Amino acid sequence: MKLSTKGRYGVTAMYDLAMHCQHGPVPLKSIAQRQEISEHYLEKLMGQLRSAGLVKSTRGSQGGYILARSANQITVGDIIRVMEGPIAPVNCLLSEQVNNSYCDKACSCITRGIWEKVANSISTVLDSITLEDLCKEELGNE
Repeated sequence: MKLSTKGRYGVTAMYDLAMHCQHGPVPLKSIAQRQEISEHYLEKLMGQLRSAGLVKSTRGSQGGYILARSANQITVGDIIRVMEGPIAPVNCLLSEQVNNSYCDKACSCITRGIWEKVANSISTVLDSITLEDLCKEELGNE
C-alpha cells in the first residue's frame, strides 16, 4: 500500500492545524507557507476534511480552520481514511460480501488472510497515533 500526496499532505495539514489553532482559526495561507504545500491543493484537501467532520472553517478576515474535535480525538488513521479511502493493501479486502466484485475467489482465497492481517496491523498503528501525539513529539524535539 502506497500513500499518495493527498494522504501525506492531509496528515501534515492536520498536524499543522493542531500545532497552531490554540489561538483561533488558522488561515489556509499560513499552513500552505509553513508546510510548503500549494494553497490551491490544500484548499481541496481541507474541503474533504471539513466534509468528513474533522475540521471546521470560518470565513472573513479572521477566518481559517480549526479542528472539529480535540487533537487527542483525531488519529492519523481517521485522516488517512478520509484522504485515501479504506486501508486495504489488496482490492479483495474492500468488500466483505460473498460475491466480491473485486475477486471471484475472495471467500476461498488462501492468501486473503495474510492481507487482512497486514491491513489490521496498518490500521492498528495508524489508529494508535493522535494529532496530540504528533504535537507532543514535535515539542519534545525543540
